[in-house]
Amino acid sequence: TSKEAGFIFMIRFLQEAHESETNYCFFLTFLFAYSCTSHSNTSNPTKEVPMAIQKQADTNNICVIPDEVLKKNLSPEQYAVAVQGGTERPFANAYWNNHEEGIYVDVIDGTPLFSSNSKYDSGTGWPSFWEPLDKNTLEFNEDISYGMHRVEVRSKSSGAHLGHVFTDGPEPTGLRYCMNSASLRFIPKAELESAGLGRYLSLFDK
Repeated sequence: TSKEAGFIFMIRFLQEAHESETNYCFFLTFLFAYSCTSHSNTSNPTKEVPMAIQKQADTNNICVIPDEVLKKNLSPEQYAVAVQGGTERPFANAYWNNHEEGIYVDVIDGTPLFSSNSKYDSGTGWPSFWEPLDKNTLEFNEDISYGMHRVEVRSKSSGAHLGHVFTDGPEPTGLRYCMNSASLRFIPKAELESAGLGRYLSLFDK
C-alpha cells in the first residue's frame, strides 16, 4: 500500500541520514508531510477546509518583510521555517506540549493568530489548533509538494509560513491547524496586558 511504501521510504532515509545532511533535512520534511497525511486519512469526509485556495505554495522567500530585517530579528530555525517554508522537528519544539493559557502570535510581526483555548493534543508532535482567532489573519495556499495535495497556512500580514490545515480535527470545526512552533511566539495570559493584547483576556474568563 502507499502507507507501507512511505514507511519503507522513511526507514531507508533513517539508515542513510548520518551520511548526508541533505538527506536528513529532506527526511524531516517528508516525516512532517507523512505524519499529517496519515492523520488526514481518518478525517471526516463531511468536513472541508472552508477557505478559498489562492495559489500554489512557494518555498522561496515567502515573507513580505525585507530579508535583511528577518535575518537580524529571527533565529536560524525561525528563519528556516517561517521565511523559507521549512519544518521543525516533531516533539522537540517549543509549544507542542505547552498547556499554559495565552495567545500565540506571528513570530515576525506579532499579529495574534491562535488562542490556547483552541489548542489540543493531536498526537503529531506539533502545536495544533481547531480554529484561529480570526480567519482573516491567515492566507491559504494550495501545496502539491512531495506528491500530496495539502493546504498551506501563512500569516497574511507578514507572509510567514505557519504550517498546514487538515480536515481531521475535533469539533466544533473538524479542522486541525498543524503549526510550527518556530513560526509562533507565545504570550502568556499574565503578560497579555503589558504586551498590548489585553483585549483577549476575556477569552480566559472562567
